[in-house]
Amino acid sequence: SLPLEMLIKIFSYLDAVSLLSVGCVNKHFYHLANDNGIWLKIYSICFQPKRTIWKMKSEETETVSLGCAALHDRKPGYWKKEYIFKQIAAVKMRVMRLVKPVDPYTGLPCKNKEAMKASGLSWMIVLKDKNGKEHVTEKAKLSFKDTSVTILWYSTNWPCLDSLSTLKLFGVIPLLPDQSRGPSKNGPHRRSLIAEYHLANVTESSVALGADKLVQLFSLKPGLLVGLWKEKNEIAFVMASLHYHQLLERSTLGSATVQYALPPNKPVLDDVDPEYGLHDYSLHLDMHGGSCTYLCGTFKSLFCRKGDIANGYLRLTVVSLKDNKKHLPLVGTLGLSWETDVFKGNVKDCYVMDVTLLDENGKPFWCFSAPVYIKLSSEASSLYDYLGRTYTTDYADSEGKVCVELVWLEETKEYFIVNLVLYISTKKVNSWYGTNY
Repeated sequence: SLPLEMLIKIFSYLDAVSLLSVGCVNKHFYHLANDNGIWLKIYSICFQPKRTIWKMKSEETETVSLGCAALHDRKPGYWKKEYIFKQIAAVKMRVMRLVKPVDPYTGLPCKNKEAMKASGLSWMIVLKDKNGKEHVTEKAKLSFKDTSVTILWYSTNWPCLDSLSTLKLFGVIPLLPDQSRGPSKNGPHRRSLIAEYHLANVTESSVALGADKLVQLFSLKPGLLVGLWKEKNEIAFVMASLHYHQLLERSTLGSATVQYALPPNKPVLDDVDPEYGLHDYSLHLDMHGGSCTYLCGTFKSLFCRKGDIANGYLRLTVVSLKDNKKHLPLVGTLGLSWETDVFKGNVKDCYVMDVTLLDENGKPFWCFSAPVYIKLSSEASSLYDYLGRTYTTDYADSEGKVCVELVWLEETKEYFIVNLVLYISTKKVNSWYGTNY
């Protein structure tokens, strides 16, 4: 019931975030909150031109701006859009400066953590039940590693598992990041869909990784871990493993309904020849279980000859059974740590594997972060240098496979990696180089 002039005067005291929020109240407030006079004032304060261009006193700025053609010749909301676009561009520029330096070992930006903080990036999961109702979970605990970030969500108010249909993982970025304060939980933000998972019959359609006294772990691709209470068969926690490679793009450039599509690789002129095979590849491998790191290393000069191509895969041998000098111990007791509001635990013989494979030019070729488990090998061991049981860890996706063979040494209570082989899909190689293997 207040006069428009009075409402606009009140709105003129609000900052940009508050204006965007009040515009969500109703259509009347939305149109008033789009007032060009208010937004031009905000725009001018934040992006004030140099005095050599606008030669005026500071007290004259508002009067001149409100009377200029830039105000009256623009459609309502023009200066709001200009302000938002310029803020987003400024944040992107800060982030690009941070991700420019590259780590020579991982081939990834050195300051991923700082870039995520500069953009205000966070992650959330949205559970949708069979009636279409959405349940949003934002509270998360982050754990940063060399090449990935592990995100853990836990709550005492999870919906009933049998009533759920899908789980969506989103990257969330504030529309107007403010360096002077943390992102507002209820402020304007954008969602970018990273992955969508189907939860119908999750215990049957996913891979069972292991269990302890309280929870059972199930893996859903890509990189999602769901912990269920043993007694109630209800969700205890959800853990996502996200590799740094194009994490910012996936978390910010997609829409709320469509995932970000990775651009195709532009091959560099090289002596790539199917007769010669791959050469000078590098692998950065990180095995961890939350707070503990079991193995972190870089392997260079990996290659694949024509004889290593079979059944639609190219084989890259990283650690060989025959060369016991390169066999690697895993440090610590293998297990995946978890926690909730009340309980915490550790599921043995599970861990998160981060693989970063770089091509001969140092570009990330195949990257993933995923929970895996070890199992007792069914094949008879041919390792005469070790007295112990043999175990294996396997991972596979559309781009390749990883096969790890380990030996458990009872005397020292540790695992040794005695065989590590990567199998790269020929389809992946062909699309990467534009050739035909």
